[in-house]
Amino acid sequence: MKNKIKLTDVLKSQLENRKTNGGYRKLKLSQEGLIDFSSNDYLGLTKVEEIHSNSTCFVDNGASGSRLLSGNKKYHEETEKFLANYFLSDSALLFNSGYMANLGVLSSVPQKADTVLMDELSHVCIKEGVRLSRANYFNFKHNDLHDLEKKLKNIESGNKFIVVESVYSMDGDEAPLREIVALANEFDAEIIVDEAHSTGLYGETGFGLCCDLGLQDKIFARIYTFGKAVGAHGAAVVGSKVLKDYLINYSRQFIYTTALPFHSVQVIHNALSYRKRNPHLLEKLNANVSLYKELLTDHINILESNHPVQGIILENADQAIEFSGYMNENGFDIRPILSPTVPKGKERVRICLHAFNSEEEITTLCHHINQYFQ
Repeated sequence: MKNKIKLTDVLKSQLENRKTNGGYRKLKLSQEGLIDFSSNDYLGLTKVEEIHSNSTCFVDNGASGSRLLSGNKKYHEETEKFLANYFLSDSALLFNSGYMANLGVLSSVPQKADTVLMDELSHVCIKEGVRLSRANYFNFKHNDLHDLEKKLKNIESGNKFIVVESVYSMDGDEAPLREIVALANEFDAEIIVDEAHSTGLYGETGFGLCCDLGLQDKIFARIYTFGKAVGAHGAAVVGSKVLKDYLINYSRQFIYTTALPFHSVQVIHNALSYRKRNPHLLEKLNANVSLYKELLTDHINILESNHPVQGIILENADQAIEFSGYMNENGFDIRPILSPTVPKGKERVRICLHAFNSEEEITTLCHHINQYFQ
């Protein structure tokens, strides 16, 4: 009998391979005193005390169960009505995170005979959700309408689904939603859009890119995440009443999860209401994005983005780590993004701009970036 290799040795070997390839990850706390150019808190809402649940009446510390057992509360249903109205939809269903919401929709809605076409740069939760379904699935080239059309033409039976992000988290670019809707109409396909990085940032009230373009009625399902610009936690799937009822019955990620507690739900409501009352936050954020792009010199390999997600492409992981270390030493909290999160050869530093960043902070940031690449 052959000697069995210890599991810990297998795991250690895999970790060593990742270290050798430059993609090793580890947790670290943000260094005190560094200026935040890393977080997804684009509008600065995580630190607004007014958004904190200020109810004088104690409700609960936890919902005590899943929504289908003891966990369905009045505050869930009231907030879902608020969210449906906010995002111009017939219904909304709360999930505990954007990851779970995408898994919940994509693992349960597409059926065995169906086909899902997803953008190759889709977030891992989209890819994992589709893999959990019984449907056929294929990637199409990023934002490539010709490749998408070619693949739609090859589908001979079953329902067709096109899955995209409204704004891509590592590149900050938008999906061509108008053109995708036109293709969906031509080929009788349904569209599912992850609005994680457009929630709070598009439209007068922050209702996302689909609504800002007036396409909300053309989209089968929209997933809104509240852990980015909304500065809270949790997510919601919005769409038809039939979709909501279906997810309640068939989405395992909804059925078998303890519901969000009162505080989390109330903060979602408060944060969106605060965003609606304070459109100047978005104006300040957009001004900061414009200033950043204006101050960088032309020869730097920056992302083509008008979103607060900005970045600089490096040639490999070592360069990304070295440059982020340089920026940390000069007082900026900036992180490297390495393969497999992004493709090999497209490692980068991801720079997130915020409404709370001052002109002086952005000017100094750009000065150090320009100096590094001279």
